[in-house]
Amino acid sequence: MYFADDIWKRFTFFQSAEMTQNYLKKCYTGLQIDDIESKSYDNCYAFMYYLEQGEVFYKQASTSPLSIKPILLYYGLIHLIKACLLTVDPYYPNSTTVLAHGVSTRKRKRRHYKFLHDEIKVQKNGLCTFFSEQLFHVKQLEGEKFNMGDLLSLIVELDEVMLHSFGKPNMISLEQIEDCKWNIPKKIHELYFMDEKRLKEFLNVKYLGEIQWEEYKIELPAFKNQKIISPPFRYHIYNQNIYLPAQLYPNMLLPDMIVHYLLLYNLSMISRYETEWWVDLIKTTPNSDFPLIKSFLEVTEKKGPFLVEEYLGRKL
Repeated sequence: MYFADDIWKRFTFFQSAEMTQNYLKKCYTGLQIDDIESKSYDNCYAFMYYLEQGEVFYKQASTSPLSIKPILLYYGLIHLIKACLLTVDPYYPNSTTVLAHGVSTRKRKRRHYKFLHDEIKVQKNGLCTFFSEQLFHVKQLEGEKFNMGDLLSLIVELDEVMLHSFGKPNMISLEQIEDCKWNIPKKIHELYFMDEKRLKEFLNVKYLGEIQWEEYKIELPAFKNQKIISPPFRYHIYNQNIYLPAQLYPNMLLPDMIVHYLLLYNLSMISRYETEWWVDLIKTTPNSDFPLIKSFLEVTEKKGPFLVEEYLGRKL
């Protein structure tokens, strides 16, 4: 079982300026910059403070009412993402254009509004497009619209609430047979309308890492060293297993950190500017929005720091 408190203990490594500077020097080696020593020194305290401030936001969110939790979690994730950016861009932020959120919400219809049907749009400039490209090499997000229901379907830890809410799963668990080896259920072939050959081609193309095949069995060597597994596979932090989407969802290749950022952005905007709808949702729980939103906030409070710690840990 994964516990939230454990993750902050694993950030202790970065509470030393000397160790953090050495860590950043290692990150900057190979970036073809001339001033590795000075930039690692200049950035070590900013890096430490981003992590510290992010932790403060997350821990405050854990004891705060649901009504303001999205705001605290969103800004907590932003600070952790900025620390990640300093590992790949020694000059971050080198422009004010990367400081904006980089996402916009559409004007809401107050009557019959449902969060699951809402959309947000990614802007040309801002943190969203910048960190997506810098950390995950995900390009061309500008102008993309994302549906909240589709994004929630990519949160693997919502498997039970999705099943209860809609009568069908959003994810299918792979059967682990030994370390880093899984059976792919035949149900995946049926849901994707693919035979064994076509599914193998599909996963080999979509998955960024190496897949070693043995009939229906797969081995993911990268899983030995990290728990952030590239889409379309998803790692479930509660039962510590690997899943595949139950269908070919739109944007199913988005990394988890981007998915969590987009959902938290919209929920934080609703919390701040759509107070009447937001408080009514919390108090009266009129539709399926509430259990999904509440469950997502519980998940992201734990998964956000986990994703960042795993990302930073790759470079150790």
